[in-house]
Amino acid sequence: MPTLHLSNYPFYSATAMKRIFALPLVILLFLLILFVDWPLSGLLSCGLLLFTGVGYGLLCKSWVGFTLTATHFQQHFYHGGWVVQWNNIQHIGICSYQQEGWHQPLPWIGLHLKNYSPFLEAICPRIAREMLLSQRALLYLGAKQQSQTILFEDIVLDSTPYQDEKGHIYTGLMAMLANRMRYQREYYGFDVYIAEADLDRSASEFVGLTRRYLAAAESNE
Repeated sequence: MPTLHLSNYPFYSATAMKRIFALPLVILLFLLILFVDWPLSGLLSCGLLLFTGVGYGLLCKSWVGFTLTATHFQQHFYHGGWVVQWNNIQHIGICSYQQEGWHQPLPWIGLHLKNYSPFLEAICPRIAREMLLSQRALLYLGAKQQSQTILFEDIVLDSTPYQDEKGHIYTGLMAMLANRMRYQREYYGFDVYIAEADLDRSASEFVGLTRRYLAAAESNE
């Protein structure tokens, strides 16, 4: 399978970014030439530069990318990311919430892992912390459907040391993440979650794409 790079911003590339942010600089030069009142021109120029800088920073921080290769699946953020080998993924699907016998799809895609350790070793600590915070609502919903909301405060940041199949013990932040993955597997059947809002297409289309890569990796083993 070919290497594929995806992003929640289709225009996010070095060339496109240069073109987008070159425009304010052209306007800045125009203002400097047009205005005779240099103090006013300087004030407007500083304001434009500030606006451009803030806009660029917000764009970078909200960017999310994905890389799919023949061997692994990777999610990128502005300040880190995580990677999973295809041979460590059991299955991929859309997360759903069960209520009164009906399954309602949630705006999350889930990955069921075969082994937690490779994921825990590869994830950026900052991203692990953000996952714990950003997915609290998902955890609460899972506890609610199992009538376990009374346990939510105990499991939301459970730092009980986690021991993998080989006897390696994880503590601190990585233990919290491993325990969170374990609880959410009980609720939804998945360990790692991707928000649909971070995708460049619908959740069903993205799941179909990743399943094709997963099937190709399995056929090559």
